[in-house]
Amino acid sequence: MNGATGPTGRDSDRRVVGSAHVPAMRSVEQHLADVLAKIRPLPPFEQHLLDAHGLQLAEDVIAPRDVPLFDNSAMDGYAVRRIDVRGADQDNPAVLTVVQEIPAGAATTTEIGPGECGRIMTGAPVPPGADAVVPVEWTDGAADGTVRIYRTPDEGAHIRRVGEDVRAGQPLLSAGTMLGARQIGLLAAVSRDLVAVRPSPRVVIISTGSELVEPGTEPGPGQIPDTNGYTLAAAAREAGAVVYRVGVVADDAKLLLDTIEDQLIRADLIVTTGGVSVGAYDVVKEALSGLGTVEFGRVAMQPGMPQGFGVLGPEETPIFTLPGNPVSAYVGFELFVRPAIRKLSGRQDGLHRPVVEAVCLAGFKSPAGKRQFVRGVVVTPAGSDGRIEVRPVGGSGSHLMGGLAQANCLIAVPEDQTRVEAGDVLPVILLDGTPPETAASAAPASPEGPSNAGER
Repeated sequence: MNGATGPTGRDSDRRVVGSAHVPAMRSVEQHLADVLAKIRPLPPFEQHLLDAHGLQLAEDVIAPRDVPLFDNSAMDGYAVRRIDVRGADQDNPAVLTVVQEIPAGAATTTEIGPGECGRIMTGAPVPPGADAVVPVEWTDGAADGTVRIYRTPDEGAHIRRVGEDVRAGQPLLSAGTMLGARQIGLLAAVSRDLVAVRPSPRVVIISTGSELVEPGTEPGPGQIPDTNGYTLAAAAREAGAVVYRVGVVADDAKLLLDTIEDQLIRADLIVTTGGVSVGAYDVVKEALSGLGTVEFGRVAMQPGMPQGFGVLGPEETPIFTLPGNPVSAYVGFELFVRPAIRKLSGRQDGLHRPVVEAVCLAGFKSPAGKRQFVRGVVVTPAGSDGRIEVRPVGGSGSHLMGGLAQANCLIAVPEDQTRVEAGDVLPVILLDGTPPETAASAAPASPEGPSNAGER
């Protein structure tokens, strides 16, 4: 499936390995705009109802028929002519002859005449002549012969009228609707078995680094578990993707290119992590820079400054190359990859996480000229009249996953702000939806400020 509009970037802006020219850092907004400009939604296709669950509707659905299709009973009881039971009570019951039994699914019924009734089940068609249904609880429950009725129903009582839920020709669901259980049920009710939907993007995650081993494997000297592969695979699933996580690829440019080429057949989008800085073993840049379709550069942000994006193969499949430090990779995913996945899936809105303004409860330093994304816990304290507060959590190093796991937001510190004081109001990106209403414990920010360690 084709997920991008064409080759990325301008030659004059491209950073080439070995070149003395290093372009100026780009803003977060510039990089995101360039990414989204090159992503287009995947084409729709028809799916059976259950296979369409969780996908985005790609057509306007008009009701092809009435729901209900016919007048039917809402209760087990007796279909009656109301005139025959008027005034019935416990002392003076109406006595009617039971002339038919009408189960759900009955194809034919006979007309109810004066003094007659039909024993009817929930969902069964109401016979001609009947204008109300008496619940069985209001009767002596006779199945044949005669039945005594002790209450008078209102006109039309317990009858589901044809079309009272949905009328033929009525708009039901609009393109862009996410199909959950309730929407699937409505489509089934109008007998739609196939609908046009946007497919879930297929995202391939590739971790690079000879030092990486699979979780569950005892790391040897100099080895670490592949944190990023699992973090990004889970994040892509949360964004609505079908995820294929490729095993760790060692620091070998040819092996990496071969791996990517093998994955293109099943990928709508590829994400690599690691190997995008300026080190001797940064094989992602080494492998992809010469292709001319992937641009590597620096984005004015911390963590996650080194970023790469472009397209590969005949289908021009988008590829994101993220840094290797775990927090850098995650922040880069949230800011750039997640919106791209959402756009691929046809989302007209909801590309980005919600952002709110929050009062910061602790001070910390921030680097000049870069937008810093600080892990935080955001809460709405009880009795605060809706005021949202945020506290930095964990240290600021881009390798520290403990604080990231505790966080429910990213605090976005502007590029021109080098010091955050307690009481400052800052935008925060919500990672888990609406802030909780009760305070949560969180470790204070690291007093030494953001890490300046290199990011792979």
